[in-house]
Amino acid sequence: MEFRIADTFTDSLAKLTGDEQKSVKTTAFDLQLNPANPGMSFHKLDKARDKNFWSVRAGSDLRIIVHKSSDSLLLCFVDHHDPAYQWAERRKLEIHPNTGASQLVEIRETVQEITIPRYVEAPQLVQPKLPLFEHIAADALLGYGVPKEWLDDVRAANEDTILELADHLPAEAAEALPGNLGTSRFSRCQYLRAKSL
Repeated sequence: MEFRIADTFTDSLAKLTGDEQKSVKTTAFDLQLNPANPGMSFHKLDKARDKNFWSVRAGSDLRIIVHKSSDSLLLCFVDHHDPAYQWAERRKLEIHPNTGASQLVEIRETVQEITIPRYVEAPQLVQPKLPLFEHIAADALLGYGVPKEWLDDVRAANEDTILELADHLPAEAAEALPGNLGTSRFSRCQYLRAKSL
């Protein structure tokens, strides 16, 4: 069985305390040696959209989220029980059609808000901010690793929304987009500086 570790796992592991990290690393090592060990508490995640997501107990409250198939085991994320399950419920593993890269893609839910009309003072006109990536063809964005589901959002992103949007994109897409900001008012340097905060 092929054993793999996702970037999202190492990022989430780094946020835990030292003792928690030790417990998770021990469990991960045991998984690598023998994933079929009956001592491993695998639990199928019923609410996850990707039916290959499972959780593995790594301590009293710590859970490792794994993507388990017949021939591979991918460590995806680690956190305390509820945040780990919530993370898995909003993700799916898929192969990007252009780059061929495996990506953990965040699933978006459409929420329709009901608006109740009310009388307000006339708003002051604010100059709308221009989209940063509207000039880039969809095929080019796909080539950067942007998932199809996120194309419209990326093309509509402006300097106020790009940082929040980048947090929801796979790493390869979030890293490729700043290279295309050179001609806009929101420069690549501003993007990288703000992203590091």
